[in-house]
Amino acid sequence: MREAAIAALHSRLATSLAGRNPAPLVLRGETVPQRLPPGGLVLIRDGETVDETAFLSPLAWAIEHRAEVEVTVGGATPAARNALLDALLVDLAAAITADRTLGGAVEWAQPGAPEFEDVEFEGAAAARAASIPVALFFTVAGSPLA
Repeated sequence: MREAAIAALHSRLATSLAGRNPAPLVLRGETVPQRLPPGGLVLIRDGETVDETAFLSPLAWAIEHRAEVEVTVGGATPAARNALLDALLVDLAAAITADRTLGGAVEWAQPGAPEFEDVEFEGAAAARAASIPVALFFTVAGSPLA
């Protein structure tokens, strides 16, 4: 279930953000490319399970898994970087809240508040980045490893 949940998050964001012009590059669990794409970079990290609650009869586990979505954008000026990052964050939140079950892969998906930082790419102007936790709630039968 955990793999299906993270894959569904990746698919939902890739599909929803593909309509932007230019579209950001949406990756999962990969290293950051050497060059920042013009539309920005959205990188989904698998994250970690933060809560496992057992339910008895029949045995099931309520899981809260927190994936991390890293969004990085470039731009000639700080204002341009901030505007592009803000627009991507709004689109990202809209993509998740439009289908909180991520196509039935989870019971609920909840984006959290972003943390911001300035980053540098070799041979490029400064970039602006945000890291957004996305809580994925689902239930599995038998074992939290299911």
